[in-house]
Amino acid sequence: MRSEGERPAWVAWTDMGVVDYRKAWQLQEALLDSLKTDSLKTEEDPAHEVGYLLLVEHPHVYTLGRNGQLNNMLASAAQLQERGAELIRVNRGGDVTYHGPGQLVAYPIVRLDRLGIGVKEYVHRLEEVVIRTAGAYGLAGERMEKATGVWLATGTPAARKVCAVGVRCSHAVTMHGFALNVSTDMAYFSYINPCGFADKGVTSLEKETGQKVSMDSVKALVLRHFAAVFAVELREVTHEIQHLR
Repeated sequence: MRSEGERPAWVAWTDMGVVDYRKAWQLQEALLDSLKTDSLKTEEDPAHEVGYLLLVEHPHVYTLGRNGQLNNMLASAAQLQERGAELIRVNRGGDVTYHGPGQLVAYPIVRLDRLGIGVKEYVHRLEEVVIRTAGAYGLAGERMEKATGVWLATGTPAARKVCAVGVRCSHAVTMHGFALNVSTDMAYFSYINPCGFADKGVTSLEKETGQKVSMDSVKALVLRHFAAVFAVELREVTHEIQHLR
């Protein structure tokens, strides 16, 4: 707990809009390396900087985690090409998932030692950010045992995932993050067993509410809850990040 008058830890964030998956991955790796070595300094409060939060959307792409099973990818390369998508093997945890338009992807690249938490608690807090965000739309987001992410109707045959979570941690610095389905075209999930589950469904905020959901509103909620759940101050910046793009 901070003592009275102590300056808060803070996270620099930026909204990158629609970004190719590989470019976002490359930027994450650069930011991770900079935090590991403390080579990327900012002009104010460097000692209180925890890291970065990138908000993005991706063109159609499937990613397979380092321990994922290729047989959970149900489409051939030709079928993916027809749909304007591709499959990329990545270095996060988890199995196969989909990213595409209408899905908000959040990539926190943060130093867990400065947050004072471990990986398990970090994932728990990421899920909490999404649970609170979903709650703003009247949805009861839940965790499911032995399955990361945020789910609806757990413990029932109608269990379905609204947000996937997959992270990597190197020398106490994180990358990758979570993917929240806002207005996602759910047909793209029919080409995979999402996160390795053949018997569980996927859903989106729009599908559950039956209403149009503003991506900007979801971003604002995610930022607010991220700041509260991680007890950090968020500062919108671009200059430290732009030169690494």
